[in-house]
Amino acid sequence: MLNEPKYITIKKEIQQKIKNNNYLLGSKIPSEAELRIQFDVSRHTIRQAVSELVNEGYLVKQQGSGTFVSDLYKKEIIPSSKRTIGVITTYLSDYIFPSIIRGIEEELSKHDYSLMLSSTRNNVDNERSSLESMIDQNVDGLIVEPTKSNLMNPNLNYYLNLSERPVPMIMLNASYEELDFPVVALDDVKAGRIATEHLIYLNHTNIGIITKADDLQGKNRLKGYIRALYDAKLSFDNNHIIRYDTETKQSLPQMIRDLLSSENVPTSFVCYNDEVAVMLIKEINAIGKNCPDDFSVVSHDNSFYSTTLPSVKLTSVEHPKENLGKQAAMMLVKSIEEGTQLESYIFDPELVVRNSTKRLKDNNTSEVAHS
Repeated sequence: MLNEPKYITIKKEIQQKIKNNNYLLGSKIPSEAELRIQFDVSRHTIRQAVSELVNEGYLVKQQGSGTFVSDLYKKEIIPSSKRTIGVITTYLSDYIFPSIIRGIEEELSKHDYSLMLSSTRNNVDNERSSLESMIDQNVDGLIVEPTKSNLMNPNLNYYLNLSERPVPMIMLNASYEELDFPVVALDDVKAGRIATEHLIYLNHTNIGIITKADDLQGKNRLKGYIRALYDAKLSFDNNHIIRYDTETKQSLPQMIRDLLSSENVPTSFVCYNDEVAVMLIKEINAIGKNCPDDFSVVSHDNSFYSTTLPSVKLTSVEHPKENLGKQAAMMLVKSIEEGTQLESYIFDPELVVRNSTKRLKDNNTSEVAHS
């Protein structure tokens, strides 16, 4: 039996304390910050548990004062008739995901919708559990970031079940190729292409890539990389393509070290995302080299990682982040309220040029590339 989502466990524990009078009627429960420390979970998890307890009449929120124990559940009164949107992402508190979720929350709050959050940690068993929970809760719509989107997914039947209800659904960042669901995403093929073209423009002809193998974004960014090299009549060395997945990510530093210590080393790299680019630059520094003098690096997402290193600021393809979340939520609300058919929305990528790349000269010296 799979473990139930953390917010359900927390909800049940608070619910039991109310029924056992550990939390007395009318008393104020611990603050969100205190609950986060108590259960060692994210703010989103606590908010989801509390939100359900409010909707079911166990708690009531008082603006500016806090959250208090209620007995409305005994009278079978549901204090809120808000529609609920389920949001399933691979991660909640890591990397660019807080910005995406913030965009979704902001848009849904304009229309008085509540939000039910779940994270899969890019694990298909967790995805199944999240989908089951969303189905049980009869959500009014779903925003889903696919789990391991580049692999055959064992949960496709759940999605077909949801589509037959029907529950409006939109995918984030990628989609399952076996299903015909609309997606809000960055044009990742073009993103990989413009990242690679930037290095070609700087006279690099020996270009490596580090990409994620189990997500469709990684596949598409690799496709863009290959397309740019093909258009420039350049070849690539298979040994210069490093592929990793969710389970092998911890081995990525060693994969990078192996390539950097090989006889035929690229002069530049395209990275799947900024986190990987920072990892690469740290390994470059570890062998006594530096970026951009010895290696040029271009990345994706333009996240907080892009400016986290003290001396190197990443050249990175911009990801829409918060705007992506807003767009998905706006489209889903419109579909629910107006019955409009959902269609895909693809953001056009733009490259933000900083000092992680240099132009190669014919005499093998280089100069910094500026935007």
